[in-house]
Amino acid sequence: MRELGYIEGKNLAIEWRFADGKFERFPALAAELVQLKVEVLVTHTGATVQALKRATSTIPIVMTTSLDPVGSGFAASLARPGGNITGLALITADLSPKHVELLKLMLPSLSRVAILTNPGNPGHPGVLKNVQAAAQTRGLQVVHVQAGNAEEIERGFERMARERLNGAIVVSDSYFLYQRKQIAELGIKHRVATIYSNRPSVVAGILMSYGSNNADSYRRAATYVDKILKGAKPCDLPIEQPSTFQLTINRKTAKALGIAIPKGLLDRADEVID
Repeated sequence: MRELGYIEGKNLAIEWRFADGKFERFPALAAELVQLKVEVLVTHTGATVQALKRATSTIPIVMTTSLDPVGSGFAASLARPGGNITGLALITADLSPKHVELLKLMLPSLSRVAILTNPGNPGHPGVLKNVQAAAQTRGLQVVHVQAGNAEEIERGFERMARERLNGAIVVSDSYFLYQRKQIAELGIKHRVATIYSNRPSVVAGILMSYGSNNADSYRRAATYVDKILKGAKPCDLPIEQPSTFQLTINRKTAKALGIAIPKGLLDRADEVID
């Protein structure tokens, strides 16, 4: 926003609200911001977009990392959103085949793969379908594991261990990102190789990630805010999708899991964290 000419305290005021990973706080926080009559609402997860959508149909909402805005009912189409919501889409559902492919390359003997979803995330059912379709073409069986809190995440990994699942796709989710350290530790403890969609999770110890650069999405979101403050309507601003993706691998985690990273994957990686 500074690059676009805005200076907080002079021509810009920001009201920050944080749920600290607690989905149940979203409706109250959304209502609070709407009552403040802010000019634009900016958020970064499907669950918060859903809460804001229920709280207002008039204040513009800018998404930074929504999974599936059309499938989740946030927009009529990417080209013409049609309502008060616009911004950036992660297209994680479209990346699901790549996550399946990369996990299979990392674990050539993989025959059954877990997918960890959050029942509170409206974009996850679509991702699950894509994972199931991609896995079927590779002869893999998918085991669906759901978790909406820390205890359920722990039980989910215990289930993976009981069922001898040594690979898991963790679907992009704000709560899972918040709990990335727990997920990384449980993956190592139960010897489950995990793949996520962004680099911070790999820094925390998850085995690998493949996805867009969220920092770029946040910067792009600022251009939407600028256009809306200058009079543009969100219904007329097309929802953008990322065009570049990064593969990040944690070599230390691979070693802890007893995995020898295939040379082909190392050559393809944009970053290897030691």
